[in-house]
Amino acid sequence: MMNKKIAIIIVNYKDYAQKFLRECRDSLREQNYPKELFQVYIVDNATSSETRSYLKRMYAEAFVVPRDDGNYAAANNAGIKAGRVDGCEYFVIANMDTRFDRNWLSELIMAIDEYDNVGIAQSKILLYPKEGFKEEAKKLTSNVKSFGMSIAKEEYRDHKINSIGNILHFLGFGFTDGYDEADRAIEGYPEIKGYASGCSFIIKKAVLDKIGGYNEEYYMYHDDIEMSLKTRLAGYRISLAPKSVVYHKYEFLRSMKMVYQMERNRYLVMFHFYKLSTILILLPIVVLMDLGMLLYSIVNGWIGAKVDVYKYFLKIGTWRKIKETRETLRAMRKIDDVKFTKDFVAKIDFQEINNPVLEYIANPVMVVYWKIAKKLIR
Repeated sequence: MMNKKIAIIIVNYKDYAQKFLRECRDSLREQNYPKELFQVYIVDNATSSETRSYLKRMYAEAFVVPRDDGNYAAANNAGIKAGRVDGCEYFVIANMDTRFDRNWLSELIMAIDEYDNVGIAQSKILLYPKEGFKEEAKKLTSNVKSFGMSIAKEEYRDHKINSIGNILHFLGFGFTDGYDEADRAIEGYPEIKGYASGCSFIIKKAVLDKIGGYNEEYYMYHDDIEMSLKTRLAGYRISLAPKSVVYHKYEFLRSMKMVYQMERNRYLVMFHFYKLSTILILLPIVVLMDLGMLLYSIVNGWIGAKVDVYKYFLKIGTWRKIKETRETLRAMRKIDDVKFTKDFVAKIDFQEINNPVLEYIANPVMVVYWKIAKKLIR
């Protein structure tokens, strides 16, 4: 039902708004959800007088939340806090480098309302067309029928998938499901077994009340994993909203520049969420993979980032925070590690990286190890 008040939280970082805001804004203005029932909160996450002025000029009806430290997880918390103050019931986390289908928001809400135990619903995320949107790709024309093409075939023609849910590896690596596959119709609201992409998902206020907001220690990257896993630990389902469509201007190399956060945070996922017995079972393969990642960092020139990860975990304060987080998660846990890890995968499948060592050595070893480990996890 279209009666829920929604907070849509979008984070700006430095010049992102100049690059991406106009099309994002226009597609939000075209939503078929009642305008008086949703509020856009733009968190200006490296704020300056210039960026604040630009945001207010470009998107006057959005509420601008200024922040200055660049912490993406904290920025989302700031947006959630602002939405709570305004009485919002559901909270949408969305990227700015996007264009939203006009049914995007209403379909997200229907997906999260379908079952009582759904805590998060993720949109179907498509890759933004490289050539942009052609007029004939936006709408059906009479020519389509004259050639005998079905509406379904026309609707899904030429688009590629970015994510129909994300997949989690047992060593904390995350990657998209369906990447670069042809778009297709998906019926119902299938469960996402891994985690919801932070590019576009909706979460209930009642769920946030139980799991808390973002863990700001993650800073950026794996923050969507952290939110999804807390939701699953608390006993909720994560669903795909296949008719809530968003087009994402995805750039893999943009993510790869943040190797420190990605490598550090995958360890945080394991240390935060796994029971101690599970960590001990996985310790040999964790060490083996770390040696491989160390070599990989030397070869590819990001050894400095890898050393910084080691420095982070050598701090007493880091382990104090990990202990506190583990205690908080233990209190909300509704499922054991058998069920929690059941759908984690053993193969690393970064579609953009073709690595023979990974394909022919590392992945086969991890498949065998995980098969044995799953029998030992309790």
